[in-house]
Amino acid sequence: MLKRTPLFHAYETFGAKTIDFGGWELPVQFSSIKEEHEAVRTKAGLFDVSHMGEVEVTGQGALPFLQRLLTNDLSKLTDGKALYTAMCYEDGGTVDDLLVYQKEKNNYLLVINASNIEKDVDWLLKHQGEEDVSIKNVSDQTALLALQGPLAADIIKDVADEEVTSLKPFTFLSKAIIAQKEVLVSRTGYTGEDGFEIYCQSEDAVHLWTALLEAGQPKGLIPCGLGARDTLRFEARLPLYGQELTKDISPLEGGIGFAVKTDKEADFIGKDALKKQKEEGPKRKLVGIEMIDKGIPRTDYPVFSGDKQIGVVTTGTQSPTLKKNIGLALIETSEAQLGTEVEVQVRKKRLKAKIVATPFYKRAK
Repeated sequence: MLKRTPLFHAYETFGAKTIDFGGWELPVQFSSIKEEHEAVRTKAGLFDVSHMGEVEVTGQGALPFLQRLLTNDLSKLTDGKALYTAMCYEDGGTVDDLLVYQKEKNNYLLVINASNIEKDVDWLLKHQGEEDVSIKNVSDQTALLALQGPLAADIIKDVADEEVTSLKPFTFLSKAIIAQKEVLVSRTGYTGEDGFEIYCQSEDAVHLWTALLEAGQPKGLIPCGLGARDTLRFEARLPLYGQELTKDISPLEGGIGFAVKTDKEADFIGKDALKKQKEEGPKRKLVGIEMIDKGIPRTDYPVFSGDKQIGVVTTGTQSPTLKKNIGLALIETSEAQLGTEVEVQVRKKRLKAKIVATPFYKRAK
């Protein structure tokens, strides 16, 4: 039996086409992936991402505990700020990539990937030491809506307090009112555009979804599914756990080295392995590829230099914004120079591609 978010019946009415996504029945698209992608790049889109996981970590020992588990330096956080980080195994492989919100001293909210909820919570509990810390999985009581796109702020101001629209990127309000409901709202997202993520009680999700769509439809807001979410994040080179990051791909290899602070005072799980990898340089690197021959690079397609396989495609598609066939590939660092020609095995044919700079898309500030 597939799990459903509190919004399932609300988006059924929009004729959502649903798929099994890690045990969840979620909308892959409402109209078309291209149309939804373009709406987010030019106007705005609304996503139901309630399948994501939320874990509250509280208590006097919360900060030292999280510093021991996470790669980024949480001592840089202040109340109302969020930080992107990774959680690693001893060998430097990735347990998950996540956001940490500091509500106040000793009170944190972790936002984790849907497919990893059980594994992550087990990992946190397993490493709970002597610290005074409480770990509470609140995923089932929490729904999450993402309003993304250049008109997001213009839309949200019609249903929210003014302080919501004045939020800076990676900041949040723990208790904001949107459409008469109390929510946690942050200026974050996973599309490469401006936007807001709204965490609410499960029972308030339908009301908020409806209110936001009503406020936004005159301005071009449309509901969006996982298909557009994937093409949007991919163009902005935002990693997806299970593809660009896995237990076998470290944060340094997966291109999020900025979230790994091997010089922070606290020892964290995987620090020695990642420090060594940083000093020696990772043996593999995530690069952008653009097809020269006609064909689309897809996840797990092998990448060759001459007769030698040098890596695999982690994500690939025809970019709706650039109208080009592009991909991200994890390849041997020695082969990763910009402009280098490689070949991608597309079914039975080897097709020419070249290594290009990423992100493929960057919004104008």
